Amino acid sequence: MTLFSGAISRSLRIAAIAAGLLGIVSAAAHAQDSEWRHGLSLFGKLKYPADFSHYDYANPDAPKGGALRRGTIGTFDTLNPFNIKGNPAAISTIIYDTLLTDAADEPSSEYGLLAEAVKYPDDFSSATFRLRPQARWHDGTPVTVDDVVWSLTALKEAHPFYNAYYRNVTGAVVSAPHEVTFTFDQTGNRELPLIVGQMPILPKAYWEGRDKDGNPRDFKGSTLEPPLGSGPYKFGEIKPGRSIAYERVRDYWGKDLPVKAGQDNFDRLTVEYFRDLNVLVEAFKADSFDFHVENSAKRWATEYEFPAVKRGDVVTETFQTKQAEPMQGFVFNTRLKKFSDPRVRQAFNYAFDFEWMNENVFFNQYKRTESYFQNSDLQARGLPGPKELELLEPLRGKVPPEVFTTEYHNPTGGGPKAMRGNLREAKKLLEEAGWTIQDRVLKNADGETMTLEFLTVSPDSERILGPYIQSLERLGIKSTIRVVDSSQYQARTDGFDFEVVTGNFGQSLSPGNEQRDYWSSASADRRGSRNLIGIKDEAVDALVEAIVFAKDRETLVAACRALDRVLLWNHFVVPQFYSPDIRTARWDRFSRPETLPDYRFTTDNWWWDEKKAGRIKSAN
Repeated sequence: MTLFSGAISRSLRIAAIAAGLLGIVSAAAHAQDSEWRHGLSLFGKLKYPADFSHYDYANPDAPKGGALRRGTIGTFDTLNPFNIKGNPAAISTIIYDTLLTDAADEPSSEYGLLAEAVKYPDDFSSATFRLRPQARWHDGTPVTVDDVVWSLTALKEAHPFYNAYYRNVTGAVVSAPHEVTFTFDQTGNRELPLIVGQMPILPKAYWEGRDKDGNPRDFKGSTLEPPLGSGPYKFGEIKPGRSIAYERVRDYWGKDLPVKAGQDNFDRLTVEYFRDLNVLVEAFKADSFDFHVENSAKRWATEYEFPAVKRGDVVTETFQTKQAEPMQGFVFNTRLKKFSDPRVRQAFNYAFDFEWMNENVFFNQYKRTESYFQNSDLQARGLPGPKELELLEPLRGKVPPEVFTTEYHNPTGGGPKAMRGNLREAKKLLEEAGWTIQDRVLKNADGETMTLEFLTVSPDSERILGPYIQSLERLGIKSTIRVVDSSQYQARTDGFDFEVVTGNFGQSLSPGNEQRDYWSSASADRRGSRNLIGIKDEAVDALVEAIVFAKDRETLVAACRALDRVLLWNHFVVPQFYSPDIRTARWDRFSRPETLPDYRFTTDNWWWDEKKAGRIKSAN
């Protein structure tokens, strides 16, 4: 279950809402028989009782004050992150509260934020949320159920992602004072109450009003006017494309809630933008910002012995979580005919020498990814078990036969002999798919030449792509690297205007409705979807629905493992690598609780430490 940013026509949407209204009386009556809850868990019991005072990883006595400065690559030209126009400012969603909020030390659970309680009927056909009467927007006006109802419609109309993510939510109506009921077009989807709880709630009156110049505001457009929010931070100083600041709301309505105690401690959060990653790292070393997550193994191994580290002003530290590692890999746009044959895609995997690259480029800091749910109980291992076979047997003949007979493993390189064998296997697969080397160029029977363009936003990618391109040249494949800025990259990937990109498919420990956006046929041609690959596969669709409608943890695990096998043996990507460590460097001005959350790395519970900050100031 994750939330990240098919359109339905207006007439269909109105019809769906009308259908929801016709059924709301019985659905709401059914909901009345259900139990009000202070939180929701997808499977199992909640960790925290109704009377809990704070999360275990938060210090309720943490001091407020100071600032946390971050750096990022790219630019921004809008403060509205909820549509597809423009590049939204980093972390701009923090100005909004949601109905529920997650606990970072508990998988697939949410507790009341804007909503003080939630209930749903046994068949999961609806969910009712009761708002906290003290919830306020930053201008002091109350957050209302009308805001909640408006937000659902506005989000679905403004962005294809929200339209797809909430496609089973047919409507929302005010069902009692301070209560709103969401109706669903299906039963048995256990995750729908939780994903509705994740929805950012937006101010209806603000967006239906006028700006300072008297012009009507457009929620579907980009804007640099700071929007009204309800969260712990509001917009501060804005320098378009260069930096953005967020100021702590000192009279924030929810500061004393158990889910907020000991968090949001910095008076100011800032994000500085850089065009070049090397410049960003040097800016960090020069104390232009405080905290950096290092994604380069080479830099981590060779560039963190600068003077501030040696004298203790900068702390380098790694963190780990219990989340599944994401599948990161070279993604082929299978909408293009030349990538439609799985044998061609498999051949590209044989040409990728991870073992050599790990030793010579990555300082042996990485491991090879072999699952879409790496390092979790959802990862497929061995051969399918009985629960998996219940799902896979009806699909026999529609999935690769290896799904039933062979545990998936990537080819192994690491030396000239191994790679010669791998390239021979790649050549054989390409020939079976109708591609042969003619005058040192790979061509098919129609005379089409196999070429590749690797689209990337990072110049650092050339260190990885260079050795890979050399291997591909031995197969007669000419490849180029196209480095573009973040705006162009986003536009091209949103419109599937690429041949090969590096994709990253993050997973939670309880996958659900978001899997449709990753892999389903319905999302393959929907602009802005996360189905970068362009998968249109009946068997994949069936397994995704098995995940969505899993009735217990055992069934969910089996469905994820079955999907894992089918995705792997279709060779949709060339799996890359992962590091179990989150590599961080920070100027030592901060403290944090001793207890850290297991399932998400966060600095929300850190605080400014005056003593530490003073020591660094005097040292400089």
